[in-house]
Amino acid sequence: MRTETDSLGPLNIPQTAYYGIHTQRALHNFPIATQVTHPELIRAFLEIKQAAAQTNATSGNLDRSVAKHIVRATKQLLSQPFKPELFPISDIQGGAGTSTNMNVNEVIANVALEQTGRLRGDYAYIHPNDHVNMGQSTNDTYPSAGKIALIRLLEPLFTELLALIDALGNKADEFSATYKMGRTQLQDAVPMTLGNSFHAWLKPLRRDVERITAARNALYLLNMGGSAIGSGINVSYHYQVHIVPNLAGITNLPLVQAHDLFDATQNLDCFVALSGALKTLAMNLSKISNDLRLLSSGPRSGLSEINLPAPQAGSSIMPGKINPVIPEVVNQVAFEMFGFDATVTAAAEAGQLELNAFEPIVFRSLFAGIEHLTAAMQTLRINAIDGITSNKARLSQDIDLSTSFATAMAPIIGYQEAAKIAKESLRTGKSLRQIAEKKKLFTTEQLTRIFRVEDIVINARTPEHGLVLHAPKS
Repeated sequence: MRTETDSLGPLNIPQTAYYGIHTQRALHNFPIATQVTHPELIRAFLEIKQAAAQTNATSGNLDRSVAKHIVRATKQLLSQPFKPELFPISDIQGGAGTSTNMNVNEVIANVALEQTGRLRGDYAYIHPNDHVNMGQSTNDTYPSAGKIALIRLLEPLFTELLALIDALGNKADEFSATYKMGRTQLQDAVPMTLGNSFHAWLKPLRRDVERITAARNALYLLNMGGSAIGSGINVSYHYQVHIVPNLAGITNLPLVQAHDLFDATQNLDCFVALSGALKTLAMNLSKISNDLRLLSSGPRSGLSEINLPAPQAGSSIMPGKINPVIPEVVNQVAFEMFGFDATVTAAAEAGQLELNAFEPIVFRSLFAGIEHLTAAMQTLRINAIDGITSNKARLSQDIDLSTSFATAMAPIIGYQEAAKIAKESLRTGKSLRQIAEKKKLFTTEQLTRIFRVEDIVINARTPEHGLVLHAPKS
C-alpha cells in the first residue's frame, strides 16, 4: 500500500494502482452501477490532457520536460486497449464528473512518473492537479470529452441507419408489383403494394438522418478554456486561443471554440436535442417493428402477408412455433430510449446557476441509447428485413375478396348503392365483382377499370410517392 493525502486527510491506496486518492474515494462513495466510465469518454479525456499539456508548454506555463512526459503517458494509454482496472469508477457519480476527470489526471501522472523511473504517488515532479489538469476544470473538460465521445459513437449509428434505409429501399423495389390490401384502423381500406409499405417506412428514417445530423453539429462546439464557470480563471490567453485547435488536430475532428463560455458550462440543450432526435428514431423503428409483427402474424390465423426469417425456436412447449423476436428486441430498445430521453431531459432541467451537476447520467443515457439503437438497426436489417418474403397467394386472395373496390364504384353508382354491394359481399361471401356483374350496374369497360389493381396502386421511390395526377382527356 501507499499513502496519499488530500484536503480530507490521508488514505491508503493499493501500491499497484495507477489511480490515486480521488479515485479511491469515488470508489467508496459511488458503488452504484457495475458499468464503469465509457471507454470513448476516457479516450476523449486522454486526448484533452494531451492537447492541454502541449498548449500549456508552448505558452510557457508548463515545464516542457513535464509536458513531454504527460504527452508520452497519454499516447501510451491511448495506444493500448481500454483497461477498466485503470478507470474503475461507476459511470453514475456525483460531482459533475470530477471523479472521472481526477481519475484520468491521476492515471496519467502515475504512468508518466513510472516512465521517468519514479514511484507512483510521487507527485512532487508530476502532479495530477498542478500539471496534468493545468488550465482546466471538470466543468469544461467533462462536457467537452462527452461531446467528442458522442460524435464518435454516432458514426456507426449513421452507418447502420443508412444501411437500413438502403435495405428498405431494396425491398420497396422488390415488392413494387406485389399487390396487397391497405388497412386503416386495422380494417380493410384500399389496395396498395407491399413495396408501398417499405417505402413508407424508409421515409421517416431519412428524416431521422437529418435530425440527428443537425443535433450532432452542435456537439462540435466546445467550452474548453472556460475553466470552472466559464470565466477562464487560471487559464492563460494563449491556452484559450490554442487549446481547441490543438485538440482538433489530435482528434481529427472539426472542433470549434465556443465564444460564450458561461452558457456552455450551464446549458445542456445540445444533449436534449440529440436525445430527442434519437427518441424519434426509436419511435420510427418501433413503428416499423409493430407493422412487421402484424404483417407476419399467423402463420395460419393471422395476417400472414409476409414471412420473417426464422432466427430461433419460439417456444419451449409449442413445437414449430416461431416468434418475431427481432422486431420484439427492436421494440424494447425503443422503449429503453424513451426512458433515456426522459432522463436526459430531467437532468438538463435540474441544472442550477453556473453548472449542471448531472452530466454523468446524461452521458450514460446517450452512450447506451446510441449503442443499443445501432445494434438494434443492424440486427433488424440483417436478421429480418433482408430475408423478408411475401405470401403472394394470401395477398391475392385478400384482394379478390376485398370490399375495397366499392370505393371505385361509388363515383359511378353513388356511395349508398356501393355500400349495399359491399355489405352483400360480406354477408354472402361472394366477391364484389360477382355481385356487380349479376346486378348489371356497370358496363364491361367500367368493371375492367374498377378492378384493375395496377391502375389503383402506384409505387414509386420519389417524393411524389403514391400520387399520380391524370391530365383531363380532351
